[in-house]
Amino acid sequence: MRYCCPSLLASLVALGLAALAAGCMRRGTGGGGKAGPTKLEISISLGGNESPTRLWTLQCPAGGTLPDPARACRRLETLDHPFAPVPKNSACTAIYGGPQIAEVRGTFRGRTINARFTRGNGCEIARWNRVRFLFPSG
Repeated sequence: MRYCCPSLLASLVALGLAALAAGCMRRGTGGGGKAGPTKLEISISLGGNESPTRLWTLQCPAGGTLPDPARACRRLETLDHPFAPVPKNSACTAIYGGPQIAEVRGTFRGRTINARFTRGNGCEIARWNRVRFLFPSG
């Protein structure tokens, strides 16, 4: 078999291998890669007008006011897209988990995030539970 442009073919093969290697390295970090710092502000409202809002901070690798920040950073490191919203058109169970609301703002792996967590249905409860270590109740 004869190719008209061996140098083009070699370039395409090299580019494909580089992309594959980059994808494997990113997957190997346990969370899509560490592109930058993580510095979060977490506010938790336990619901009702009488309940105060609790505020926490987390700065990875191990700082902030959140209880056991080193453990929280390690757990966050293992998650892919922990602050992604529930996908639109998801079929969610009609289970109410409570009036709690958590908001997480700041940077995660160098990217700006602004996420709101509720417990209004089964999908939102599952999303909350995935990162519940960021929401201490005490």
